[in-house]
Amino acid sequence: MRIAINASSLLSPATGIASYTGNLAQALLESGKVEAFFFYAVAWSRSVRDVPLPAAMPVKNLVRKLVPYAYEVNRFIQQRRFNAGVARYRPDVYHEPNYLAFRFDGPVVITIHDMSHIRYPEMHPESRVNAMNKYLPAAIERAVQIIVDSEFVENEVVNHFGIDPARVHAIHLGVAKQYTPRPAEESAPALMQYGLAYRAYVLAVGTLEPRKNLIQAINAYAGLPEAVRKATPLVIAGMKGWLTEELQTRIRKYEDKGEVRWLGYVPAEVLPVLYSGARFLVYPSLYEGFGLPVLEAMASGIPVITSNRASLPEVAGEAAIMVDPDDRDALREAMLRMLEDEQEAKHRSELGLAQAARFTWRACAEKTLAVYRKAISE
Repeated sequence: MRIAINASSLLSPATGIASYTGNLAQALLESGKVEAFFFYAVAWSRSVRDVPLPAAMPVKNLVRKLVPYAYEVNRFIQQRRFNAGVARYRPDVYHEPNYLAFRFDGPVVITIHDMSHIRYPEMHPESRVNAMNKYLPAAIERAVQIIVDSEFVENEVVNHFGIDPARVHAIHLGVAKQYTPRPAEESAPALMQYGLAYRAYVLAVGTLEPRKNLIQAINAYAGLPEAVRKATPLVIAGMKGWLTEELQTRIRKYEDKGEVRWLGYVPAEVLPVLYSGARFLVYPSLYEGFGLPVLEAMASGIPVITSNRASLPEVAGEAAIMVDPDDRDALREAMLRMLEDEQEAKHRSELGLAQAARFTWRACAEKTLAVYRKAISE
């Protein structure tokens, strides 16, 4: 089977969609059942690891942000480069892992990760909401099969767009092998680069944006006893996103006290160490289509406190402490429990390891291959 995958998300600092694209693509290649061709914005490659970065890409990204209609112009250019690769490689099916598919004269599979632009439009840049509302319906119409990350998103997509449920397939993501428990001596060198000590910080992971509810995490953390905050700072790992003014003001307030640390974007090779060295992960997101940090933390052997909304109960199962993300007191009490009750923390860690083991990229790839076959057969 010859497949084309748009891997352009791998050109940017790795976030959720990039992680999905890269890990799924690698698992597909390792299956030995596909011949894959990857499109990187304007260039094609047979590799998912050695990403060809065109020299003009940073300039193009800047122009796209500043020039009116640059998205449409950029998309037009990319479509032409995409067409050239399709003519050369002749794929049997095209998978768009990031919502909006290019035009393709053949079966198209798209992945819809969540519906946050519809459920929480006020938490996104207006330009993104407008683009998704304008182009996603056409992408759905073009796709013969649709993949989503969870049963939660499956229900949302089917109900909102009125799609035949037979076209929509919930396929859970996996956990990369580098997320694993690590002893203090193995973690120390990487943690020292950030001035952190093993098991002496609380971790929050996610792009700085309103939907991640990091302000609530800080507010709840601020209610912990001062001695606890001094001994165990809240460490936030994630690049700056959008609508962050209030959040960054709050971060600076507690950074000055040494109680909160914002690390910015953390490289993919360091993030697993950061997880395994934390006391626990706090992830009070208001809305997720999956919630990969929850599984990454569990696979790393640390307890998880997360939201009881959207896809997160589906992913976390019984392993995490679930709280109402709007309830600051409940979140604070859950943090205090994980800091004070070593037996429960150990129990949650053990449950988390078992839960994370249920999610593999190999299984994700096998189920995705089944969707490709169905798309080709129709």
